[in-house]
Amino acid sequence: MGLASEGQPARLRVLIEEPSGDPAADLERGVQLLREVRAGQMPALLRIYRPDPTLAFGQRDVRLEGYQAAVEAAQRHGFTPVVRQAGGRAAAYHRGTLIVDHIEAEAEAMMGHQARFTDFGELYARALQRLGVQARMGELAGEYCAGEHSVHGVPGPGARVDAPVKLIGTAQRVVAGAWLFSSVFVISESAPIRAVLDEVYQRMQIPMDPSTIGAADDLVPGLSVEDFTRALLKEYSTRYQLDQVGEKTLS
Repeated sequence: MGLASEGQPARLRVLIEEPSGDPAADLERGVQLLREVRAGQMPALLRIYRPDPTLAFGQRDVRLEGYQAAVEAAQRHGFTPVVRQAGGRAAAYHRGTLIVDHIEAEAEAMMGHQARFTDFGELYARALQRLGVQARMGELAGEYCAGEHSVHGVPGPGARVDAPVKLIGTAQRVVAGAWLFSSVFVISESAPIRAVLDEVYQRMQIPMDPSTIGAADDLVPGLSVEDFTRALLKEYSTRYQLDQVGEKTLS
């Protein structure tokens, strides 16, 4: 990951976007970009945006008896319910989070499927570590949308929580000739996410420990999404040549 065939750093176009106002369309845009990259219409890219409040259900959630009640709970909390094509369970995000879609064309895309989970989990943990967060890859007992390659943070001096909290969830979509690695980074304002996920999981009768829900600024108070975006791009630049980052900020 991160090297072109001649041994030089691979190039990534960075797209910093604003949410469209339609969370379902924002989710679908990642899939459309995957098609364009696979077809050679776009280069390898890194799409970054701060989403509107969204509750993204997994495919398995839809089949649960409590799904409709969970949808209604999400709406009461001000989160738009959508169903994503990737696996996993329900996850919530809002303007205090960052979504990153990393998309590349690759002839044998499936071969690197498992390795990408580890490589990106480690890369993203290092980005958080640049900001003083004690970030580690690995599943927490009772975490929402559980995954062995999720990234959590461990509280240190000055933290507002006293137990590890999940900070990053990752998912992957692989098609013939290309892959999309999508990640959600929870940076600030964890309380609304904790509240909505607690009720949603209860409605669907899925065991989940709300104390595992947190944000980077619960561990290092004062961190912002802008701080993390800069740290993330600095970490990426150690592996890739980044193009067209521009001057746009994520406000």
